[in-house]
Amino acid sequence: MILSHSTYQPNYFFKNKHFNTVYRTLFQQISVDYNRKRLELADGDFIDLDFSKVSSDKIAIVIHGLEGSSNSNYVKAMVKILNQNNMDAVAMNLRGCSGEPNRLYGSYHSGKTDDLQSVFNAISKSYKEIYIIGYSLGGNIALKYLGEIGMNYNNKLKKAATVSVPCDLEGSSLNIAKATNLVYMQRFLRSLKKKSLVKLKQFPNASFTKEQIKVCKNFDDFDNLYTAPAHHFKNAKDYWEKCSSKQFIPQIKLPTLLITSQDDPFLSASCIPVKEAKNNPSFLLEITKHGGHVGFNKNKSSIGNYWLEKRIVQFLQKG
Repeated sequence: MILSHSTYQPNYFFKNKHFNTVYRTLFQQISVDYNRKRLELADGDFIDLDFSKVSSDKIAIVIHGLEGSSNSNYVKAMVKILNQNNMDAVAMNLRGCSGEPNRLYGSYHSGKTDDLQSVFNAISKSYKEIYIIGYSLGGNIALKYLGEIGMNYNNKLKKAATVSVPCDLEGSSLNIAKATNLVYMQRFLRSLKKKSLVKLKQFPNASFTKEQIKVCKNFDDFDNLYTAPAHHFKNAKDYWEKCSSKQFIPQIKLPTLLITSQDDPFLSASCIPVKEAKNNPSFLLEITKHGGHVGFNKNKSSIGNYWLEKRIVQFLQKG
């Protein structure tokens, strides 16, 4: 199902996709008080969960994007608005993203849905209603997870909302590799390379060398060198094909929202699942003309900067 009209109307400055994309990260300070709990996983690894509670019987699992964390401003903004609407929140730090290296050679990737299931299982006994909110890579994990479980979801799981999702991982990887997006690619690779060098110290017999990591120029290079072999994929293309959430959308049966913009610098046209939305009444696609990547700021006021979060809460609370 496709929403015919979006209420998102930014001012002149936020019609610039790059300004909208970086504004919150560079110019906004958001404070949230977290209580961290470590979730030990069956494979010997761990995930750090940051809770922000208001004594509610409802909770939303918030999943960050590539190289983000619970401290990403878009995550803290969502947590803040959830709390203001009488909902607890748990910001899920994907493996290796909480400020401490994870224990295993593998870490996180765009299709690692088993960790989301582990988080759901850990909190399910404490809440009557559970929601999932995923951004970018975290949104891809959420959509893939919902498609995998189909009708077999726990009745406590009520709705899900996702934002700026690279539903076609290959298309997104090629798009962000364009010269116009060089600053984003360099920022991601700087963080990924730094973590990879830590992995090399943890695992001296790793399948890559320091020199190989340093010369990676794009996601194709990095995913072929580390992501794919570390997580048992043949290569980057195999990883992208198997983990892209677009193919899982037809199986989604839980009410789910995807908010995405036409000017997102990270996403190719193939990342906007129009056909899938038209054929699935449980899946609502809201396409905005502007918004950038996980931006959706309207103006420089604090009120304008919470359109996205309020839109998500509106969807989650609607009967």
